[in-house]
Amino acid sequence: MSKSPVPTPHLEAKVGDIAETVLLPGDPLRAKFIAETFLENPVRYNTVRGMYGYTGYYKGKRVSVQGSGMGMPSMGIYSYELINFYGVKNLIRIGSAGAISDKLNLHDVVIGMGACTDSNYASQYKLPGTYAPIASFELLQKAVNNAKELGIDVTVGNIVSSDVFYGDDGLESLKSWQKMGALCVEMEAAALYMNAARAGVNALAIVTISDCPLRGEETTSKERQTAFTKMMEIALSLA
Repeated sequence: MSKSPVPTPHLEAKVGDIAETVLLPGDPLRAKFIAETFLENPVRYNTVRGMYGYTGYYKGKRVSVQGSGMGMPSMGIYSYELINFYGVKNLIRIGSAGAISDKLNLHDVVIGMGACTDSNYASQYKLPGTYAPIASFELLQKAVNNAKELGIDVTVGNIVSSDVFYGDDGLESLKSWQKMGALCVEMEAAALYMNAARAGVNALAIVTISDCPLRGEETTSKERQTAFTKMMEIALSLA
């Protein structure tokens, strides 16, 4: 008899502990905040590596929230295990991003229709060309409609998932992406979109602008943990 992949090296949850819809904040403390602030009867199912995971109910619908860490390797691990070992069908990244477009300001909410990337993550699929990571249209359309109903302004478009936080070229790469109309830069969405596409499930990235590097503006770490509630409300409404 083959050994069950559950629990995994990174998630101690049992089969059935995790809902089919999961919110994925990078920061585990943001996961804790969401569970304690928005969910009814939240149960913590994961503490491995301090990457908290919770399942509870939001307006009667079962939903989970799982910290995913920083960067595409970490997002790749958690999203892969959630999809392939726990049967998750809808994965919604909620995180912070740096504005590239000069039309964006601190605290603006952006929905990633596509995720450009400087990562080599797609090489594992051995494709005969360049893959374009895109969101699930089903989740994208629902998120835009729900945001309107909630009275939350959102900007939809292309975002950038980068492997580099401290780039050796300073801000020059951001200026190059800006020329191509990219809205903002973060570090996880492209890997999430590719893992979801490979498995045939739904994924969407909703981010809040935490800094405007080309203008030298930024929020505090406390704000990034607890003040970015608009994107959380949109994401929860997708459950």
